[in-house]
Amino acid sequence: MNISEQGLALIKRFEGCSLEAYPDPATGGAPWTIGFGWTQPVDGVPVQPGMVISRFKAEQLLRRGIISYEQALNKVIKVPVTQAQFDAMLSLAWNIGTRAFSTSTLLKMLNQKDYAGAAGQFLRWNRAGGKVMPGLVRRRKAEHDYFLCEK
Repeated sequence: MNISEQGLALIKRFEGCSLEAYPDPATGGAPWTIGFGWTQPVDGVPVQPGMVISRFKAEQLLRRGIISYEQALNKVIKVPVTQAQFDAMLSLAWNIGTRAFSTSTLLKMLNQKDYAGAAGQFLRWNRAGGKVMPGLVRRRKAEHDYFLCEK
């Protein structure tokens, strides 16, 4: 499966777009982030304080990065899912990383066809640095609700 435009919009809504690098809210430092939640090197240069990119580059990084996340999810999801379910899980994975997603209870429950149980797991991913983050609470609720919609 591939992410839909609605799924991209979900990610963009919660990541926001920062054309200037900013520190991780939980650590106040690394990993530095730019664009729509991008933490990997940009054209070979690590994201660092003072780095600035264009809106076009931010969109390019998001769309290029999403491809590897789609591939990763398609490898570990073993049951049929709706477009909305895939989009919600990709939004979560974009935020927590594919390694964390691939070892999550959410994925385990999903692959056991416990869709309701999997949906409930979104709400557990609301912490950064051990602290409940209001932005993550809102994001996880939106992902949870999107996962459960009939799209």
